[in-house]
Order: sequence, then C-alpha cells, then structure tokens
Amino acid sequence: MHKTISVIGWLVTVLCLTACDPNSKPAYGESTGLPSNCRAYVQVAVDAYRNKEYTADETMAGLERNCGENGRLWGQK
Repeated sequence: MHKTISVIGWLVTVLCLTACDPNSKPAYGESTGLPSNCRAYVQVAVDAYRNKEYTADETMAGLERNCGENGRLWGQK
C-alpha cells in the first residue's frame, strides 16, 4: 500500500512539473512572431547557425544571453 501511494505521488509530481513548464512547447510572440521561450529560441538559433547566418560564438552568446542561467526567456509564458 505504501509503495503504491509513493508511486502515485511521483507520477502526480512529474505530471505537475511537465504541465507547469513554460518551455514544454515552443512559443512565439503574437505580434512579432519572435521566440518567447527557450525551447523556441534554441531552435531558431540552431536553424540560423546551420544557415550560416551566425557564427558558433554568436549563436552561443545568444543562447547564453537568452536561455543561460540568468537568461531573459526563462519563465516566459
């Protein structure tokens, strides 16, 4: 019985964290179409790098600025 309750508790925790994650799916600004969360920004940055629009250093600097430890896009909804 105790093991079942423990498993259910873990499942509820995981589901809540997944549902509450603002980066669980890419989001873009309604008026600008620009990335408004890290998941979307990372994909845009990778695509731009692959298209040779930015160097690796420029791409990494943008990722760090927007989605690094103190990034501006963390927690955006």
